[in-house]
Amino acid sequence: MRKLLTVILCCVAGLSQAASNFSFDVAPGQHGVGLRVVEQYDYARSYLGKYDVVTGKPVSGETARPMQTVIWYPAAKSGKPVSYGEYFRLAASEERFGRSDAVINAELATRLNGTPGGKEHAGEEMARRMWAVRDAKPASGKFPVVIYAPSFGAHSYENADLCEYLASHGYVVIASPSMGAHGRSMTDDVEGIEAQAADIAFLIGYAHTLPQADTGNIAVAGYSWGGISNVFVAARDNRVKALVNLDGSVRYWPERIQEAKYVQPSRLTVPMLFLAARPRSLEDLAKRGKPVTSFLNEMKYSDVRIVTLPAMEHFAFSSDALRFMPSSAYSEYSAAEVSQSHSWMARYVLQYLDAYLKQQPSAKTFLDNEPKKNGVPDHLLTVSKTLSTGAPPTMEMLAHESAKSGFADVQQVYEGLRKADPKFELSESDMNNWGYGLMRAGDTQGAIAVLKLVTVLHPDSGNAYDSLAEAYETAQDKAQAIEHYRRSLKLDPKNANAVQHLKLLGAPL
Repeated sequence: MRKLLTVILCCVAGLSQAASNFSFDVAPGQHGVGLRVVEQYDYARSYLGKYDVVTGKPVSGETARPMQTVIWYPAAKSGKPVSYGEYFRLAASEERFGRSDAVINAELATRLNGTPGGKEHAGEEMARRMWAVRDAKPASGKFPVVIYAPSFGAHSYENADLCEYLASHGYVVIASPSMGAHGRSMTDDVEGIEAQAADIAFLIGYAHTLPQADTGNIAVAGYSWGGISNVFVAARDNRVKALVNLDGSVRYWPERIQEAKYVQPSRLTVPMLFLAARPRSLEDLAKRGKPVTSFLNEMKYSDVRIVTLPAMEHFAFSSDALRFMPSSAYSEYSAAEVSQSHSWMARYVLQYLDAYLKQQPSAKTFLDNEPKKNGVPDHLLTVSKTLSTGAPPTMEMLAHESAKSGFADVQQVYEGLRKADPKFELSESDMNNWGYGLMRAGDTQGAIAVLKLVTVLHPDSGNAYDSLAEAYETAQDKAQAIEHYRRSLKLDPKNANAVQHLKLLGAPL
């Protein structure tokens, strides 16, 4: 064990450890837990500029984005588990790999002095043993993947207890620190969210290199700021099969979602579990000066389950925070009650993942049960759910549903999607390109059906009729081709293409 941790352990070894304010009272699964840390770079993205933003001196060394990657995985039950201090140590090498022990120890000493409960309490927590064994032998088989996205500027291990718990129950869990686009400090803007979303995407790609990883079943779990970044990821990556939000910022930063035009309810069909802190009063919400709205209510094409835990404030969703929180931080609810709630949070996360990634009927039953039937103590949590209203109004879904009839009822399908969401509309250009795509694919009749719809939606467009005429010409329907070239020319007398094709077809102008 490294020098600083050895000193701490020696200081507390002769003492009876004081009771921790955090107790994780969940049962581990059938697997042991392996822990591996990989120091790698995302060479597709720059991280540092030419000059250091603090000292102003030229930057030396690697400037690509550092990705300290922490992996928890199902493993054989053998070996000595790590202490929490070994997780704590990771924070000192997130940006700069290969730092000396002396530099790391100095930074950790500073961090120890700054912990909320004081240095002595921090030392006791760091000496406590976890479940994970460093570089343990992996269990055989394939396991679903959970990417964990930490909170605003937080470390990869902020919920190490939850990550170990999931790994023991058969999940490969991967995390990296929450860092800003061009420095360690996260920024509370879209660029900051996009930086973390790109980190998640990098980790999804990395998961494909792991022999244990079942990359056909991927979930993204995020706490606080990580719980808005994972929504951004799911809006553009359909490989994500489930979302877990631990009091995620998707609820608290609606303006950031509005700024990102692509984060739309129609692009989020993935099921979500939202674990919520104690509800805020209307007065408190008004003080925030932000729109009183919830994107969760707009996710009508997703199954959304909300588990509310009244004993938990926002910080309580991080086991790292709970470990170092002094007793004075607890008032209305005791530390024991908060720990109990945190443990039930973890149980619901596991059951949710088992239901949606492993398709376990017992887990789905658990989610549908009243909390008391699951053994939850009275008044500890409440559960609500809203189910998807059906297919989302998107170009992809329009194509999918229309293809079922060979595109014969494309207009009816389009009108149905518009009825579900009046904001849904496709540009003439998009529809026109779709029709030509079908022609290139050899489906001329499908192209005719789609291009007919374009003329219905854009009756004054000469180009729409010109495209439909080309489709009829390709189908060797000379009469219809001539008719629609003439309609195109009437709407657009300068349409040289229509003139040329009418001549080729031997039709008078």
